[in-house]
Amino acid sequence: MFHLREPRASELTALSDLCMRSKAVWGYDDAFMQACRAELTLTQEDMSASRLQVGEADDVIVGVAQVSAAGDVAYLEKLFVEPDRLRSGAGRALFAWAVRTAKDMGADRLAIEADPGAAAFYRRMGARDDGVAPSASIPGRSLPRLVLDLTNAV
Repeated sequence: MFHLREPRASELTALSDLCMRSKAVWGYDDAFMQACRAELTLTQEDMSASRLQVGEADDVIVGVAQVSAAGDVAYLEKLFVEPDRLRSGAGRALFAWAVRTAKDMGADRLAIEADPGAAAFYRRMGARDDGVAPSASIPGRSLPRLVLDLTNAV
């Protein structure tokens, strides 16, 4: 049975490792993955400065999402699912949580800087392309920037 819950501080390392495994599904080499490690690591500060949610199935963590906000814009900081749970509905459930959370934070749009491999998922969720953003991990790399209008989101 799948459900969502808040993470525990003791799970931050395991959740960061999940983010790394999930990112790796796009076929990146070890050097690329190591360059992304800091950006994919969840910290105690993340627990207080943003909202986090864990997806769990049968008492096993299968996904994580993180949302922050500034004014009327919320940011999907992370949404990662265990590779063997992709296409299980966990990503959709975590994204729905992110949308609800962004609305609760007073945002009218949700900004997403997506891995190129994940951009199609966000488009299926209703997000629209909104240019590109520089990678925080890889100098010279650009990421698709998408935005979801929360005024019409369910």
